[in-house]
Amino acid sequence: MACPLCAEDGGALVWRGERLRVIRAQEAGFPAFYRVVWNAHVAEFSDLAAADRAHCMEAVTLVEQALRQHLAPTKVNIAALGNMVPHLHWHVIARFDWDSHFPAPVWAAAQRPSPAEQEAALRALLPALEVQLQSNLAQWAAR
Repeated sequence: MACPLCAEDGGALVWRGERLRVIRAQEAGFPAFYRVVWNAHVAEFSDLAAADRAHCMEAVTLVEQALRQHLAPTKVNIAALGNMVPHLHWHVIARFDWDSHFPAPVWAAAQRPSPAEQEAALRALLPALEVQLQSNLAQWAAR
């Protein structure tokens, strides 16, 4: 079976580097749901060399910092599951106490309806967040 993260970006491409890319996932109810995707097909984090593991986690950190700076979420969730798509990727998700699933994981059952007005206000902040994130990632990758 073909790997969807090898075949396509996996969401709205925010930034692509030599070893990894950052995308905004299209996850209903979670407008600030990002993924750091390793470009080469590997299934597990331990498949990477130590330097690549450090590189990957620095990118995850930069995404988390951008979410915190621009959105002031209640919490940022970071996860690497890969059960459905066994291609190394990290989920970096800004969570808010008003979101439909909070405090449960995004993959659990919704606890309330999605608040459309708050989600729309959050979506309006994403372009500035992504411009800053692109700049931060480009500066980091150039080091």
